[in-house]
Amino acid sequence: MSIVCSRIPDAVRMVTEEKTIIMEKQGLCFSCEDAVISFAEQKEAMDIEFQAGNSEVRFLVLRWNGSWERKYQYMGDALERSYGNLEWMGLDAQRIMPWYFLASDGEANIGFGVKVRPNALCFWMCDAEGVTLWLDMRSGAMGVILSGRQMKLATIVQKESREGASAFRFAKDFCKSLCENPLLPKVPIYGSNNWYYAYGNSSHKDIMADTALLAELTEGIANRPYMVIDDCWQELALVKGAAGRPFYRGNERFPDMIGLAQEMKDTNVKPGIWVRLLESSEKFLPDSYRSLRTREALDPSAAGVLDLVAEDMERVTGWGYELVKHDFSTYDFSGEFYSGPLSFLKQKGWSLQDRSRTSAECLIEFYKTIYQHSNGAIIIGCNVIGHLAAGYMHLHRSGDDTSGNCFDRSVMMGVNTLAYRLPQHKAFFDIDADCVGITENIPWEENKRFLDLLANSGTPLFISADPKAVTEEMKKDLRIAFQKAAQQKDELLPMDWMTTTIPEEYLINGERKGYQWVSKLGLTSFSSL
Repeated sequence: MSIVCSRIPDAVRMVTEEKTIIMEKQGLCFSCEDAVISFAEQKEAMDIEFQAGNSEVRFLVLRWNGSWERKYQYMGDALERSYGNLEWMGLDAQRIMPWYFLASDGEANIGFGVKVRPNALCFWMCDAEGVTLWLDMRSGAMGVILSGRQMKLATIVQKESREGASAFRFAKDFCKSLCENPLLPKVPIYGSNNWYYAYGNSSHKDIMADTALLAELTEGIANRPYMVIDDCWQELALVKGAAGRPFYRGNERFPDMIGLAQEMKDTNVKPGIWVRLLESSEKFLPDSYRSLRTREALDPSAAGVLDLVAEDMERVTGWGYELVKHDFSTYDFSGEFYSGPLSFLKQKGWSLQDRSRTSAECLIEFYKTIYQHSNGAIIIGCNVIGHLAAGYMHLHRSGDDTSGNCFDRSVMMGVNTLAYRLPQHKAFFDIDADCVGITENIPWEENKRFLDLLANSGTPLFISADPKAVTEEMKKDLRIAFQKAAQQKDELLPMDWMTTTIPEEYLINGERKGYQWVSKLGLTSFSSL
């Protein structure tokens, strides 16, 4: 392998709001105008430091020249959740690979990445002549103005495996090298969520019916499950979908949030709750709290906003909820679902209120605030940038939504997420490949396969079951799955993940097992995309 990224780059460019500058190499540094980037080499790693004056810095672009000595396949990560689009591919010079990427030819494996919680958003690109790392320094969608501040941007890690090593096992080991302090649950997390059958149409009574079903399915299991109340309970949920603040009380269908949490506990089920912390329709919040991109979003860089986040977290956990699923923060921050990073990278014209800090810095502080004011609750991040939130959340809802209406969507999102994000499990956090949506719209023989895969994966298992659709046959299968999920001792390895986006062949505790995901008629519609 002739490309080494744990050494000083061959070239560095600085992209500002006005121009692109090729920085001049001076020993272990590159400099131009009022900016300097420096490097400290370690074994298989390298720290990157940066200092600038009043330049409006959008990107720093690091380039290492070299050649690929083998015919590799390449796999990158996703910026936040995956969207059914993770895969191994041949060399594509235009492919943008956030955070890290792996190269493998089935015998040799190489990993290039940055450690978790960098102070820039990081994207890799590789081509026949070398490797490029883009460091997104923007504050919102405009260049950061550091005013002389020096900051550590990232730590680059590069590792290689011995000949014949499994690409999947190498990926797991490589992810562990990127995170030194994961926040992991003390006991396995599993349970139910009401979203994929109710889709926001729920009530206190409905949640207690969900809770009673979950208690029945997990009777006798010492490690108790969580029943997560998703989007439906908020004050404005009846007039606005996915409503955020205010969180002072429930709506008319949820008149007693404290009492509901206690009723759930009395049923021997742990209560969980969904929140959207950076969205607000409140008319009387100061304008200084609001994003310069849209008035409906709060700006986490603005003075006072993280105090609101802390108060909201303390309030809902103070009501007795022992798990908090926070959602939509990436969308509210940038106005984008990051199904692909290109549109976000092209954004211009709006900034954070505090332009002295990068987007990555502000998002890390946001995630840290949530964790520090959670009163010991389990934290699940959904629509969250996992590489920035690692260490501040126990679970990452690692893919886009599965479905209670379309099994194809559960396959495309859930199975792809599980296979390709599984190397991050227990390395960054626990990964959550999302719920098995159990309704009358999906035949049980289809959902049962997805349930079985998740139960055997050693990762958190959540179902979303309409009590009216659950038969006695289903209950038998669900009890078996929950017995496994309460322990999460199984090891799952996708055997064919280098040749398909929805693996069908697996090793489960060393034994081969196959799953058929697509019906003999093919996909039923385009609704999975």
